[in-house]
Amino acid sequence: MRDRKPGELVILPHNFGTWRDAATIAADRLTAVPEGIEPEQAAMLKINPLTAWRVLHDFVKLQPGDWVIQNAANSGVGHAMIAIAHAHGFRTVNVVRRVELIPELKAEGGDVVLLDNDRVARGGRRRNRQCPIRLGLNSVGGTSALRLAKVVAPEATIVTIGAMSLQPLTLPNGLLIFKNLHFTGFWVNKWYEAASAADRSTAFDGIFELALRGLLRSPVERTYPLRDFKEAVARAGEGERAGKIVFRCN
Repeated sequence: MRDRKPGELVILPHNFGTWRDAATIAADRLTAVPEGIEPEQAAMLKINPLTAWRVLHDFVKLQPGDWVIQNAANSGVGHAMIAIAHAHGFRTVNVVRRVELIPELKAEGGDVVLLDNDRVARGGRRRNRQCPIRLGLNSVGGTSALRLAKVVAPEATIVTIGAMSLQPLTLPNGLLIFKNLHFTGFWVNKWYEAASAADRSTAFDGIFELALRGLLRSPVERTYPLRDFKEAVARAGEGERAGKIVFRCN
């Protein structure tokens, strides 16, 4: 592990709060950010893009041309999922709740974008006949997760990372009996706890490479100075934003 240089941009450990002026951290727990990645973008690589990266790499061995389906495709993880999948040659079915999001996600590289309604099953089944969908990402729960379960191929894996609907994931017994689906969850904090320095470096190297190529960028609606924190927090809590709300210290 090389020594860190003064002024070097780094990503902190997952369980280390950043609302502080100074800290002492072992060098091997820091991840150095390559030059060429803006601080605002670097600050957002640690959670959503890393979650998408791990979901695409840890659960199903995908090959170029394989399909993945996700709901909440306009979320931070959803945008990252499209970018990372596209760069690897994977194809995505992206489920959203608002029709105005469809052209936006298609422009980003989403192969298929569908509204989160009963038509998802028909569109997904057509896709499955061409190429089985073996991996699903569920960030919503409730009926949205059930639609994913109806669409994916037998033996597929659905990874749950969120519950935006605040509804439980409830499934007909037949989906388990006849399709033998596999349901699991992922929380990036738990991955950090178990990951070695080499594991973190390998994951971030891939993410940094895409960021440097301009293929992995999180949209930022506005950057606020810390003195405007009340306005920033209020805006961050509102829906239908055009991107993330970011603080900048200087």
